[in-house]
Amino acid sequence: MEPQKVTPLKIKKKNSWSMPHIYVLLFLISGIAAILTYIVPAGSFERVAGPNGRESIDPDSFTEIEASPLSFMDFMLAIPRGMQDASEIIFFTFIIGGTFMVLRRTEIIEIGVDRLARTFKNQSILVIPVLISLFAVISTTIGTPELSLVYIPVLIPLCISLGYDSMTAAAIALISTALGFTAAVMNPGTVGISQQIAGLEIYSGFQLRLIVLVVIVIIGSVYVMRYARKVKKDTVQSFTYDEDKTNRRTYKDALNQPLKDMNKRQLFAILSLPIFAAVVFYGVTQLGWFMLEMSGLFIFMGIIVGLIAGLSLTKICEAYTEGFREVLMGAIIIGIARSVAIVLEDGQIMDTLVYALGSVVGHFPSTLSAIGMMGVQLVINFFIPSGSGQALVTMPIMAPLSDMLGVTRQTAILAFQFGDGFAHILFPTSGYFMAALVIAGISWAKWVRFFLPLFIIYMAVGAMFLIYAQMTGWTG
Repeated sequence: MEPQKVTPLKIKKKNSWSMPHIYVLLFLISGIAAILTYIVPAGSFERVAGPNGRESIDPDSFTEIEASPLSFMDFMLAIPRGMQDASEIIFFTFIIGGTFMVLRRTEIIEIGVDRLARTFKNQSILVIPVLISLFAVISTTIGTPELSLVYIPVLIPLCISLGYDSMTAAAIALISTALGFTAAVMNPGTVGISQQIAGLEIYSGFQLRLIVLVVIVIIGSVYVMRYARKVKKDTVQSFTYDEDKTNRRTYKDALNQPLKDMNKRQLFAILSLPIFAAVVFYGVTQLGWFMLEMSGLFIFMGIIVGLIAGLSLTKICEAYTEGFREVLMGAIIIGIARSVAIVLEDGQIMDTLVYALGSVVGHFPSTLSAIGMMGVQLVINFFIPSGSGQALVTMPIMAPLSDMLGVTRQTAILAFQFGDGFAHILFPTSGYFMAALVIAGISWAKWVRFFLPLFIIYMAVGAMFLIYAQMTGWTG
């Protein structure tokens, strides 16, 4: 009689810890902020007229005030108020989703991507540095990293058809715009405002900032290219392998198919797109347009381009509705992220945190003061994820503080740029960034795994530039 085979028992492994849902994470951060209103002393700066009619602070006016910790009702209303406060970018996110769904229904995105992919077919890796450089130059000039929301829907089919993945597409869009925003060669919203507050000539010192832009763009391009090569060699290595299954079925073999036909109406629709792009550029650079104005233009773009390409009004409306659904989560995240700042402001501790962090810099050794400023700006960016908003709050403190520490005001502004810019695509309190991840179908946890090594590299590069600026007494 043969011995009976014993089937080995399968030991179930305990589920490893996973990052909580982004809603949960942001709600917890907002809850911690609410608790801090019971611990951190309340304080306030006096507000004064700042550059371009915007409100700034008087750095010598900080005073402790009566505590006003958040009640349960205040906390309960923080997220709805965050939605209200961030309404422009939420609306912009919806419009981007709807407009690009209309363009997809016309098939002109697929046609354009097909031809662009064939152009780079033999040297596909070159598409990465070319696009990163282009988007960085646009961002460093007009200062709108939110345009990454526009780029991602086009880049995903392009990157996947070339053998890459959604992470590559998101990286091209997010990293390039963040780099241009950080270097801020001619950015009116960060360097422009900061130099006005510091009493410096507007856009002075652009030569060093241009060198910064070139260096960080090269580093970012090499980093993304290295990842993209790994994915193309072995798709399983992709951070978004599971998320891209549908897209791979749709786009992966696009280059092996016959060239997509294009009718005359689609051709005219494609030719109309550069006109809208030119209007956006002119509006942002010359007329001061931002989210609201761009949203209105994109609505018209979707309707007009859809009609030119042959879609009926009903199909255009249905496409908008479908696009709204696809970006719903991203729009909600923006409001929840904004609730963190709402809690700190209502609890009267935002100014206290800024004042305390500014005071910390004074305890750094003189040779490390500029790096300390960068670190402080990095922390503040978590609570104020707006470049211009952070400049208006922090630079009135940092500019005179730099005089006492022996750091030039130009260097203090550079420290602000590094502390503010790179973090825009790391912290979950950055609304447009979280919306971009949702549009790309990438979780924040996976993005952090991909981006954190590059972020550390950029912090080190920023520190080296600051050491150079301080050692040379850089004044621009």
